[in-house]
Parts: sequence; C-alpha cells; structure tokens
Amino acid sequence: MKKYLTEFIGTFFLVLTISLTVIAKLPLAPLAIGCSLMIMVYMGGHISGAHYNPAVTLAVLMRGKCSPKDVVPYWVVQVAGALAAALVAWIITTRTAPIAPGEDVKTFAAVLVETLYTFALALVVLNVATSPHTEGNSYYGLAIGFTVVVAAFAGGGISGGAFNPAVGIGLSVVHMLQGDGNLNHLWIYLAGPLAGGALAAVVFRLQHAGNLQDSGV
Repeated sequence: MKKYLTEFIGTFFLVLTISLTVIAKLPLAPLAIGCSLMIMVYMGGHISGAHYNPAVTLAVLMRGKCSPKDVVPYWVVQVAGALAAALVAWIITTRTAPIAPGEDVKTFAAVLVETLYTFALALVVLNVATSPHTEGNSYYGLAIGFTVVVAAFAGGGISGGAFNPAVGIGLSVVHMLQGDGNLNHLWIYLAGPLAGGALAAVVFRLQHAGNLQDSGV
C-alpha cells in the first residue's frame, strides 16, 4: 500500500504544478514542472521507485525492475492522482488546464514529439535509477526532473507536452467535464508516451547487453 500511496502523491503534485502553472500562463512553467518532478522523485524513489508516469512504469516493467502485479495498481493510482490534481486546480482557480497540440501542428508531429521525449525520460530513468553502474548515486532526481524541463521547453508548444499518459488523462478528462473540451486528442498522450517508454526499455537492453544478470532478465 505504501508504494501506491507514494505514486498517488507524487503524480498528484506533478499534475497540480502542471495545472496551476499552465492556467497562470507562467513563462517558466517547464522549470517549475521539472523541479516538482525532481522533488517528488527524491521524496518517493526509495519507496515506490517514483515512476509517477504509466509510460515509465511500462519501461521499468520491461527492464525487469517492476513486479507485474504492481503495474495495474501503479497505473490506477497514477491516473487517480492526476485526476485529483486537475480537479483541485479547478477548485482553486475555477479554470482548467487544457492540453492539445499546438495550432497547425500535424498529428504525426505531435505523436512523434510525445514518443521521443518520453523515450528520453524513460531511458534516463532506467540508466540513473535502475542500472547497477549508477547504483547509490545522488543525482538521479535531478537528471529525471531536468529531462522533463528540456522536454517541456522544446516540445510543449508542439505536442502539448504531456510525456505521460496520466497527465494526458487527468488534464483532458477534467477539462472535458467542465464543459470546455473533448477527448479527441487524448490518444496522442497515450500512444506516444507508451511507445516511447517501451522503446526506452529496448534501447536500455541494447546499451547494457550482457550486463543485466542483476535483474534476472
């Protein structure tokens, strides 16, 4: 239970930060978002692994560092945390944070950006938080958080900048429930990040071919 509670809390504060900074239209929103992830990673890394992202959970599962029985519960609490955070942001501000590709951005471009930067995020997580070669390091939260900073600055204006299915679901559903949107773009934030997470696990295995005996896979 403590793992699931930690995943809920971490995802909640990540999505709350996304929602409030996007609603306020802060120019440095990506920096706040990345720092919130970094903080929550340091908070919960030793308890749950600090995924806070279904795509990262998929990558860690494929890496062999997540029990299959934890996958669905992780996904459920991550999505629940995201929905709760988006709802709380609406209660605070009476507004919602919409998520959609940029104006005139082609669907393929949006999916590609979501895939590539989620791939980068998941690959960083696998290398700094699951590799025996970096075990015990103190920089893992910083590396993970600033990957999101880079992703949000570079790709946010193109794809909408979820890089996380829970973020896509939380923001899209609450925005729709308040009568301001629909779920037309939601599939982008499911397909792109999950593909990126899976690809990261494959590449990690190539990077560490012959050196994964510790994981049993």
